[in-house]
Amino acid sequence: MTQIKEFIHGGDYNPEQWLDHPEIIAKDFTYFKKAHINTITIGIFSWAKLELSEGEYNFGWLDEVFDRAEQQDMNVILATPSGARPRWVAEKYPEVLRVDENGQRALFGERHNHCYTSPAYRQKVQNIDRKLAERYGKRKSLILWHVSNEFGGQCYCDLCQAAFRKWVQAKYQTLENLNKAYWATFWSHTYTSWDQVVAPSPRGDENLLGLNLDWHRFVSEQTIDFFEAEAQVLREVTPNIKITTNFMGGNPDDEHVFFDLDYQKFAQHVDVISWDSYPSWRSDAKTTAQLAMNTAVMNDVMRSYKHDNYMIMESTPSQVNWHPVNRPKAPGMHRMGVLQEVSHGSNAINYFQLHQSRGSSEMYHGAVIGHDLRDDTRIFKEVTQVGENLMALQPVLDTTAQQAKVAIVYDYDNMWALSDVRNYAGETIKYWRTIQEQYQYFWEHDIPVEFISTQDDLSTYQLVIDPMHFLMTTDFADKLNAYVAQGGTLVGSYISGQVDERYLAYLGGWLKPLHEVYGMEPIETDTLYPTQSVAVADTTQQVQAHDYATIMELDTAQALAHYTSDWYADSPAVTVNKFGKGAAYYVGARFDQAYLATFYKKIVTDLQLEPASPIEKMTKAIHVNIREDNNQAYFFVQNFADKATTITITTPVIDILTGEEIAVGNHQMAAYDGLVLVKKN
Repeated sequence: MTQIKEFIHGGDYNPEQWLDHPEIIAKDFTYFKKAHINTITIGIFSWAKLELSEGEYNFGWLDEVFDRAEQQDMNVILATPSGARPRWVAEKYPEVLRVDENGQRALFGERHNHCYTSPAYRQKVQNIDRKLAERYGKRKSLILWHVSNEFGGQCYCDLCQAAFRKWVQAKYQTLENLNKAYWATFWSHTYTSWDQVVAPSPRGDENLLGLNLDWHRFVSEQTIDFFEAEAQVLREVTPNIKITTNFMGGNPDDEHVFFDLDYQKFAQHVDVISWDSYPSWRSDAKTTAQLAMNTAVMNDVMRSYKHDNYMIMESTPSQVNWHPVNRPKAPGMHRMGVLQEVSHGSNAINYFQLHQSRGSSEMYHGAVIGHDLRDDTRIFKEVTQVGENLMALQPVLDTTAQQAKVAIVYDYDNMWALSDVRNYAGETIKYWRTIQEQYQYFWEHDIPVEFISTQDDLSTYQLVIDPMHFLMTTDFADKLNAYVAQGGTLVGSYISGQVDERYLAYLGGWLKPLHEVYGMEPIETDTLYPTQSVAVADTTQQVQAHDYATIMELDTAQALAHYTSDWYADSPAVTVNKFGKGAAYYVGARFDQAYLATFYKKIVTDLQLEPASPIEKMTKAIHVNIREDNNQAYFFVQNFADKATTITITTPVIDILTGEEIAVGNHQMAAYDGLVLVKKN
């Protein structure tokens, strides 16, 4: 994490929109101080005001903003402006505008529609980045570089096609290797020249699956390369200033994750992780507690990328303007969300936006300062309260989230492969929802979880969960085998270990390391229609499985549950295999949460994974997260229910947000309330 002396409380600020209203800018800074805003992120989308025409720069207004910030002892996060280019760039260098999959070049407008391959765009971006770094790199207020904004999207222009062709040739070296990797003899798609390699056509169902997968990889790597072209300049001129870019989580309440880029690889190129968090807290589709769990998943994903504290780069104090229904947060919900983010490891809470834009597409997106220009609104008061709470949390700043002993494997190649699979049922694949379902029991029981890539070290975890690992390399199969042999506990599932990294099916049965570790062989998978189910029974209960049911032959494994209906009745549905010093479970069917809770409860009990806590809770809507260092543990206790709830305090504690001592006994928490407790000495 960037070395800071306090929790960052700030957000995107665009004073260039108000240059003809200096009195508004002056009032903004007065309001910032009142709301305990200590950081501004500036420069995003400001290029047209910084470089009026090619080589004609205007930094005076930005100088004044730095001056104002430093007069108030504020921090500055300076963004590079590549997320939206000025008109003169597009007019003089039309190659900077993206081409869609049908060959149509985008008109000027919107944002994030630039070509990452364009040499002209890269050069112009590096020019303005260098000017900014040279001018502001030594300002005492500058704490972080924010490169561009929300990278994503694809371009199919001739430059990108040529770069993709070069990327493919470098990967496969010979056409023979390429044709084998893509199984190109199918439908007579054999390549006879490198010039024939082009990005997948819009009709994706007739493309080679290996080609589709490689295109995802190329787009991700080309985007990272563009980021590095910007970062290179900043590191050269300002080597002591750390660099980030804001990742996106998708919409956690809509049960999907950002798809375009491999953030696990991207994370290796940034100094600190930051992400944009926009849960729709008052959605009618889920309870507040369910939305809190989905948001917790994404917080843990972001922390896991570097196994370190992270930043919220964007959030809203009230509402957004792009959800299907843009409902503001209820009183107390903003503070609730902030405490949750901090509890998972965020050391920064930033807003989009600090001052609401007067016009254009985001004029009604939530902000600290609205069109009414008032500092006595409910939203402003709640932001001020958050600022006060973050100041009270100063002792927590140098702590980290409690070390996780449970890991869930999440792999981008696998996600892309499953999205393109020509088997099973497209409607019910739901890789991300499956991951959330595996996470839920641990969330409800306050057990920390990390999300790991296939490159991470497994040995630091007592339990590794590897769901729906359809595309699995032989190296990772060996890694799972070794992990269990050395004493780890593994949970795998249906639709795993089917294809290699080229998207080619494994021949001759399951990979040997998987057969050994799970002690069985999956023979086939029954894909059920959404309304169908199959009965499964263990020694204590009978439940229904849905969507997928794997039929397997046991070797050394023992059955924990059996199917009791359909033609595979009496065959195993869930198994366990003792292997080496550890054990591997295989969940052959998709179950609802009730069964998963029973399943994971036994594993958690056997491994003694439940954390010690001074709080007893009576509802799953109460959640306890721990941040700690070697000397102190801080218990973040939150009520994600829409009504007051009672908890039981089992040892005397102090709430550091209020300084109040809370005695042993029952304690009522209001809806959305939060406490940060330390045990009383």
